[in-house]
Amino acid sequence: MSPSLTPPISISNRSTLTRYAWLSIGAAIATIILKTSAYLLTGSVGLLSDAVESLVNLAGALMALWMLTIAARPPDEEHMFGHSKAEYFASGVEGMLILIAAAAIAFAAVERLFKPQPLVQVGIGLIVSIIASVINFIVSRILMRAGKTNNSITLEADAQHLMTDVWTSVGVIAGVALVAVTGWLRLDPIIALIVAANIVWTGVQLMRRSVAGLMDSSLPPLEQESIERVMADYRTKGVEFHALRTRQAAARRFVTVHMLVPGEWTVHDAHHVAEDFEHDVIKVLGEANVVTHLEPIEDEISMNDIHIDRANESID
Repeated sequence: MSPSLTPPISISNRSTLTRYAWLSIGAAIATIILKTSAYLLTGSVGLLSDAVESLVNLAGALMALWMLTIAARPPDEEHMFGHSKAEYFASGVEGMLILIAAAAIAFAAVERLFKPQPLVQVGIGLIVSIIASVINFIVSRILMRAGKTNNSITLEADAQHLMTDVWTSVGVIAGVALVAVTGWLRLDPIIALIVAANIVWTGVQLMRRSVAGLMDSSLPPLEQESIERVMADYRTKGVEFHALRTRQAAARRFVTVHMLVPGEWTVHDAHHVAEDFEHDVIKVLGEANVVTHLEPIEDEISMNDIHIDRANESID
């Protein structure tokens, strides 16, 4: 059995990702100040809902910083496969925080729906809110790019949350502007309720993705297809495969497969082919731990191993 681990971005260097969490924290503090000011200037419950979501952004960014720090720790005696799954806790907690924010927004909006209040200094309030939205948009793009490049679900979740905040702000700004033009005061809380429904969807999606990661879901179809293409190349060399299993733990991918080789091959030759295969899989996946199990292709009991693997898996 031959494991390999040569990621393009080493786990030890992943501690540098915390700088993006600090960027998110700075953006959250700035937008909290700006959006709270916009609410105080106008009295708009829609802008209040926007400010509440920025508080959630700050809590999420702090959680991201904590989890990224833990995930960057190297493997130890108690965590032989590393700490990368800590990132799923960050995205899961952020999803829950989004749902809490949605509930708070909805509560304030329903109260204002029955007791509408006029808005004041709308122009200045909207300008302040627009500045906050631009900050969130820029930071979101930076975090998403870093998240995809480094396979960090934490940064991607934070980026998605910030983009949700941006779209929320766009809706709120449009709603407040319409209130100022039409004088229909109940439009302000209606917009806030729509905002709450939108961020509930985002929160649910983040939590579902976190649960899938913690449950050791298989790699995405496109990545599994990449593995299949590598195996197809090696089948032309007289090698067969079965019992392929994959899972992902944030930045780390784990692949195990049984490799069937001709019985006349020496252990030395078969081992070198297995090593080449493992490195080729790592090339297409990036950061991955690939384990192959060598078997003689002529032995009929070799084909029964997949049932053994599944049985052991269910016992665990």
